[in-house]
Amino acid sequence: MNHHTPQAKPHACSAAFFNHKLIAVAVAGAMSGVFGAPAAYAQAQDAAGPATPGFNNKIPKQILTPDRVETRIGSLRFVDGVPTAETARKAYDNLDFLRGTEVFLNFIPAASLEAMRRGNAQLGAARSHQAIIFDQLLDSNPLLLTGNTDTVYCLAFLDLQADGPTVVEVPPGSGPGTVNDALFRFVIDMGGPGPDRGQGGKYLIVPADFKGALPKSKEEGGEYYIARSPSYVNLLVLRGFLKDGKPDAASKLFREGIKIYPLGKQTSAPAMQFINASTVPYNTIHANDFEFYRELDHVIQKEPLDLIDPELRGLAAAIGMRKGKPFAPDERMRKILTDAVAVGNATTRAMAFRSRDPRSVLYENSQWRTAFIGSDYRWLDVDGVSGRNLDARSNFFYIATVNTPAMSAKLVGRGSQYAMSYADRAGQPFDGAKSYRLNIPADVPAQDFWSVVLYDTQTRAELQTSQPFPSKNSKRNKLDVNADGSVDLYFGPKAPAGKEANWTQTVPGKGWFAVLRLYGPLEPWFDKKWRPGEFEALK
Repeated sequence: MNHHTPQAKPHACSAAFFNHKLIAVAVAGAMSGVFGAPAAYAQAQDAAGPATPGFNNKIPKQILTPDRVETRIGSLRFVDGVPTAETARKAYDNLDFLRGTEVFLNFIPAASLEAMRRGNAQLGAARSHQAIIFDQLLDSNPLLLTGNTDTVYCLAFLDLQADGPTVVEVPPGSGPGTVNDALFRFVIDMGGPGPDRGQGGKYLIVPADFKGALPKSKEEGGEYYIARSPSYVNLLVLRGFLKDGKPDAASKLFREGIKIYPLGKQTSAPAMQFINASTVPYNTIHANDFEFYRELDHVIQKEPLDLIDPELRGLAAAIGMRKGKPFAPDERMRKILTDAVAVGNATTRAMAFRSRDPRSVLYENSQWRTAFIGSDYRWLDVDGVSGRNLDARSNFFYIATVNTPAMSAKLVGRGSQYAMSYADRAGQPFDGAKSYRLNIPADVPAQDFWSVVLYDTQTRAELQTSQPFPSKNSKRNKLDVNADGSVDLYFGPKAPAGKEANWTQTVPGKGWFAVLRLYGPLEPWFDKKWRPGEFEALK
């Protein structure tokens, strides 16, 4: 039986209406061209031609699914558009793989900060009043992502869930300091780039869900610089400058001047404890295998639900991470996630060591690159249209830690600026068995000092050699200076004859990369009238 309704002849009035519609479409198309809108949106679908088999009319080919499709995940088969059981399995395995990879790429900051927290706790700094300090500077034994050898670090983790609003007293003369939340997002600066402008002061870090009364802020005539954090766990990083090339003064400043305690409990709080981590081999770097997901799950379970927006929260939940529930993937899912984290790791290593973003290049025909692609600490593209640059964020936090506007902002004479080099002038990755020369031109635009530090391509921490500090510092090291005021630095397994003072050791069989730092950068750095030389491979 034919249950299709016979087609009626078009009524004259209907035909007239149809013709008017065609005219309207044509006019709309013409007007869209006049006003700049794409005329393609006004084009009508061509339905002329013989009926598609199985249909009453011609069906656009692009909306149909063939019975067999060849893809990167293999042959996909369908029965009139319905996937076979095997194809559905492939599709779901691929979906879980994609989501597992995206979780790795998007949550590197969270896992990284969690790994730092675990590292601190391993050394005995598990509470807010317990801080890690590098009294003799950060050498190559501790594993920290691109930490510097040039300032005295003091690291502490606040737990606003346990302590509530927490006071941090920063002494006068402190160098750059920053508080980041559990996703490595900026909360507030302290010290030189902070609101105290290096004069010292009391900071009050308040959990976002705190409902109680707070004291007056500095802006209201009170004594506290107040900032709210969306997470319970917060990383406090303070840096102290060398004096006469030595760390002693900065170490003393922090040990005597830093105070951390719950609001209103200054007299009853435990005394500060400082644990010296110089020369101590311990790890603060996130995992690049399945353990990564366990690090992340701890953050999800610990932190407030709203710390992570619903979009990313849904991504994590898709692979089995849900607040209040155990993360227990079955054998199938564990295998998929093991592959996903491996591909995610490879992807971020590609972003870091072989960036395809042209904005990463600092100078024309140069291997010097910026780690802050887009120049925005929120990773929002500067054009305001492209949204968040996810690759730039993944790239940065795979290589580095600490997030502050001061790292990307133009602060002449204050803070610090960075340039990274992963290859020699010819674009070849650095080989630990080869020797290289780098010329640092005269009049380096650094009010305080400059340095070049080498890092291991595996750990992204300082390169481990027989030299405890794989670096050269314009104040700490007595460097030989050329007649024109420039400095030639040498890198390789052995020092060139007579160049020992300017030589940094590398290891055959190990890759490395370099970071140039300028402390107190001056205008010629920002306008690029001064630029470093390129690494030249020596024969």
